[in-house]
Amino acid sequence: MPIATPEVYADMIDRAQAENFAYPAINVTSSQTLNAAIKGFADAGSDGIIQVSTGGAEYFSGQAVKDMVTGSLAFSAFAHEVAKKYDVNIALHTDHCPQDKLDGFVRPLLQASIERVKQGGLPYFQSHMWDGSATPLEENLQIAQELLEQCSQARIILEVEIGVVGGEEDGVANEINDKLYTTPDDAIATIKALGPREEGRYLTALTFGNVHGVYKPGNVKLRPEILQAAQAAAAKELGLEEGALPFDLVFHGGSGSSAQEISDAVDYGVVKMNVDTDTQYAFTRPVAGFMLRNYEGVLKVDGEVGNKKMYDPRAWGKEAEANMTARVVEACENLRSAGTSK
Repeated sequence: MPIATPEVYADMIDRAQAENFAYPAINVTSSQTLNAAIKGFADAGSDGIIQVSTGGAEYFSGQAVKDMVTGSLAFSAFAHEVAKKYDVNIALHTDHCPQDKLDGFVRPLLQASIERVKQGGLPYFQSHMWDGSATPLEENLQIAQELLEQCSQARIILEVEIGVVGGEEDGVANEINDKLYTTPDDAIATIKALGPREEGRYLTALTFGNVHGVYKPGNVKLRPEILQAAQAAAAKELGLEEGALPFDLVFHGGSGSSAQEISDAVDYGVVKMNVDTDTQYAFTRPVAGFMLRNYEGVLKVDGEVGNKKMYDPRAWGKEAEANMTARVVEACENLRSAGTSK
């Protein structure tokens, strides 16, 4: 199928909310990891989201270029061509963008999509993330209001982060402390600033102990009930019935989470869960194994010529892609999206 249109993406999110599942959002940095991710969604029978971070976009552009916008547009163009060959819907997203990178990443991409839409075309991306977690809440929401208006012009969904995710990703680092927990008052402030989803579509990353990086199960202290409290506070503010889920929630920093924590988060309205660390390892681990098993083939040892079939990047690349694909399928199963594609 072609890359999801704005209408298809909105329907994907609505179905996830209504049918109580979430989509894995897989970070990619290359055509190989992008191909592995799309195949994983197809194998699982799940629509899905593929995304690039600021660092991933820069890497995509090539080491001689190192430009986030160039890399993002190249990623989008490649994905648009490849996705046509699969029977699931794929949405494209840009991940964490802090304030100091807005002018070099999200704003130019938004403007490019606005111009494209004015000419009758579709946006380059289906959603963009504004990461205001390091910005005071009032300023965070002011910037979100500005970006939400531009996203509406571009037919793009905005993702906002209310609260702080601990750990480190692409140079954005935060301490692990009480700031990792969004309060009901934060949720109410968000609703007051951005309104209900009917007035301008946005995704909300609330924090409930999330930490970026690699942690053993039990080391990250997640409190999914915080999501329930935030939904309840927002629903009351909007005059909605008890049990309503006014936020379309995003789960960041979930490595090491238990199956129960993930399930609870989905029950409380999570429709998108970022998956990066696990798929990075899934891609790289087979490469390490291949090199160790085929040491004398991939290296020209003691004056020998090696084995071209072994050091051909396609040889080890196939194993890496297959393993990452399997991990994407697993993510779909854990988040209940497997088998939900129309």
